[in-house]
Amino acid sequence: MASTSTLTLAAPTQHLRQLTIIRTLLLSCLWISLSFSLLFKDVQVPYRDIIIILISFGVLHCLTFFRLRNNLVVTEWEFFIHLIIDVCFLNTLLFFSGGASNPFISYLLVPICISAATLPWRYTWFITSLCIATYSSLLFFYIPLPIFTIDHQHNHSNLNWHIMGMWINFFISAVLITYFVVKMAKTLRENNEALNQLREDELRNEQLIAVATLAASAAHEINTPLSTMTVLLSELRNDYKNNTQLLNDINLLSQQVNYCSSTLKQLVENASDATQGQIKEQTVNTFCTSITDRWQLLRPSINFYVDIATTNKNPLVKIDPCIDYAIINLLNNAADASPEYVNVNIYWSDTLLTWKIIDRGNGIEKHLRSTLGKEFNTTKTQGLGLGMLLTHATIKRYGGNVVQSANIPQGTITELTLPLKTEIISPQQS
Repeated sequence: MASTSTLTLAAPTQHLRQLTIIRTLLLSCLWISLSFSLLFKDVQVPYRDIIIILISFGVLHCLTFFRLRNNLVVTEWEFFIHLIIDVCFLNTLLFFSGGASNPFISYLLVPICISAATLPWRYTWFITSLCIATYSSLLFFYIPLPIFTIDHQHNHSNLNWHIMGMWINFFISAVLITYFVVKMAKTLRENNEALNQLREDELRNEQLIAVATLAASAAHEINTPLSTMTVLLSELRNDYKNNTQLLNDINLLSQQVNYCSSTLKQLVENASDATQGQIKEQTVNTFCTSITDRWQLLRPSINFYVDIATTNKNPLVKIDPCIDYAIINLLNNAADASPEYVNVNIYWSDTLLTWKIIDRGNGIEKHLRSTLGKEFNTTKTQGLGLGMLLTHATIKRYGGNVVQSANIPQGTITELTLPLKTEIISPQQS
């Protein structure tokens, strides 16, 4: 599935292709009109100047056609330049063919409509201003054509009221088109981006469901070997109680096994409570402290510093236990990258909880930044590539966000934000 950025880059190229089709039709109509004027001797057209303009624009049109045959990406700026060239070409042609009295002048609305539908608002307002300015100048500066002259002019004005009405109509139409079409085009682009994001989220959720199914099966199977390991470690502790060094290692293994067993039991209990809507209420400080304490038990060798903000505001909230494991995974990633230094800053407001995790590791590789948390990938030798994907999906599902940036001069800053609510922090309803 193409990413949003790929679609964004492809759009101006497609727009320029469609513009070449419009140019082809315009040039054909202009050449036909010029040829048709040869049938009438009273039509005094400056043929030499107009033919030079049409040939020049035809050459540019052919160059644009060949430019589209290569694989270079067309940018919004390049497409904007093409629209400006169209406006300048048409106004130059109108100057030699009657100015504002030429009925072809209404074509100036076409570049405005195209820009409003395809380009950002700042480009569109520039093109609109350019068209209005050139239209206004053609009211006074042009080479007149008798065929377009209207006889019923007012005695006290050199401007014909019909032509002035055309100008006012053009001005109002240009402004309205620019304003409303730009807003509609922006809404369409936002909807397309939201739809693309929804498709990516749906695909990721399907992957997570598959992983969750496998994880549940694995957890069920792991329970038996954990029980066996607990028994064996107890026997080893009795057999080598006089060997202090080995006994310390056995105790450490026992702690890790017990942690795994308690985690499995807690997962089952949490799933049962979440299904029944029975999530315990706790203060924000208690929630944050419990996570850091559990992580310290899990990674006792890590040199880390935790700063939990002291504030009079310590609201009671109900936070789904899934958030605990997502935060612990972020802490583990920082510890794996920088076991000698992990700094955790925790603070909150009435509506937002923030965890800022700072490490001094090697940082995030450039080729992984765009896919981090969106695809299965890992830089660890024994990594499964699941951690960040699960973490991003969990935090986003509960209305939060995870942003990772470079820590100058070395390392990574991971900032997690989570909304605080007095009710259960649960998945956002679509």
